[in-house]
Amino acid sequence: MFRNKFYIYTTVFLVLLSLTGCKTTNLAQKEANKNVPEGFTVSRDTINSATIKWKDYFVDAPLNSLIKTALQNNQELNITLQEIEISKNEIRTRKGEYLPFIGLKGGAGVEKVGRYTSQGANDANTEIKPGIETPEPLQDYMIGAYATWEIDIWNKLHNAKKSAISSYLATVEGKNFMVTNLISEIANSYYELLALDNQLEIVHQNIDIQENALKIVKLQKESARVTELAVKRFEAQVFDTKSLEFEIQQKIIETENKINFLVGRFPQKVERSASPFIDLVPNTIHAGIPAQLLENRPDVKQAEMELAAAKLDIKVAKARFYPSLGISAGIGLRAFDSKYLFKTPESLLYSLAGDLVAPLINRNAIKATYNTANAKQIQAVFNYEKTILSAYIEVANQLAKIDNMKNIYDLKSKQVEALNTSVTISNDLFRSARADYMEVLLTQRDALESKFDLIETKVQQMNAMVNIYHALGGGWN
Repeated sequence: MFRNKFYIYTTVFLVLLSLTGCKTTNLAQKEANKNVPEGFTVSRDTINSATIKWKDYFVDAPLNSLIKTALQNNQELNITLQEIEISKNEIRTRKGEYLPFIGLKGGAGVEKVGRYTSQGANDANTEIKPGIETPEPLQDYMIGAYATWEIDIWNKLHNAKKSAISSYLATVEGKNFMVTNLISEIANSYYELLALDNQLEIVHQNIDIQENALKIVKLQKESARVTELAVKRFEAQVFDTKSLEFEIQQKIIETENKINFLVGRFPQKVERSASPFIDLVPNTIHAGIPAQLLENRPDVKQAEMELAAAKLDIKVAKARFYPSLGISAGIGLRAFDSKYLFKTPESLLYSLAGDLVAPLINRNAIKATYNTANAKQIQAVFNYEKTILSAYIEVANQLAKIDNMKNIYDLKSKQVEALNTSVTISNDLFRSARADYMEVLLTQRDALESKFDLIETKVQQMNAMVNIYHALGGGWN
């Protein structure tokens, strides 16, 4: 008897397999292009600055303190850490799906059926024991264990678990990329804050120079050497420079609070280095070879893990076209009276069943899921290639910026030196009535703008140093 049932199940299984498995839609998976150029520049530098730890790359103690605090308190980073925990729990969920599920069940109830029904009439004519009729109402007590298990014959559940693992690893790399972004954003804001301090100091110096010039002009007006127009023009310049002082102070407050937000604290003064900002020298950069981006950049590795998960999702979706085999079993005790519940074998019950289920007609939902999985895999390939291309271009841009900013800074330094000299000359000429007051005003304005430009160039130099570290994938390890 058992052998006949086995043959029947086997025949049904093969028939369903032939009807479902051979009709799946086969869509070609797209393979990612991982080729990158051999080098960023003519030189073949195999050393990569991304391997340097952030606390060694940034030598400024207050900056390191800010980064350390941010890595502990930043809300966005802590949210991402919880996303990692969610992904980790998804792995446990997927693992549990292909393992047997065993549970305990107990229950009690009472039932009164109508006398003039088939069940009521049957109970009335049935004796539990000779001379003892079926009780009315009929009680029901049950206790037992049950188990269900889907046999993973097509690796559908195992592939789903592997996909969850890849998604988890992608989340970890996403966290690493956020760490890299956070470090670079704090460093850039910190150098911007130092630059604003330097600009504020220059403005104070220029206010003193302009107020002294205003005193001289007023004395010259008293001696009828200049008119009231010259005095008002000098006054206007002083007022303009003083208003610039408050603009810079506002920018300092906003930059400090931006850093405070990244660090995860309420507004307060940000401690910074007392060293002159203009004297800062960017670190020497080693770009390495482009292939190292695949190893160091967390966003590249994240895209790679997402691509691996997308490929596995296709296998999971494809397996849904095939029959699924499930086994269920149960064993327990059941009786109409609690005093008979543990009386065996009369109250003993058990069951064992196998289910073979296969989609046969109207598989549109399964086909749609499969086609969607294929589209997402192709999408993941393009995202991976885009991430690699973006990383390469970002590094190339920052390397070029480092060289160009150095040249610009050298020229701006010479410009500032020349204009500082011209301010002194214009003041001397004005005192001796050999230069017009407009020449003095324009020279002072040009000198102030050139100093600001020099500081801005220094900021871009330091930003390039930070951004290349970010572009190479440094800071997270």
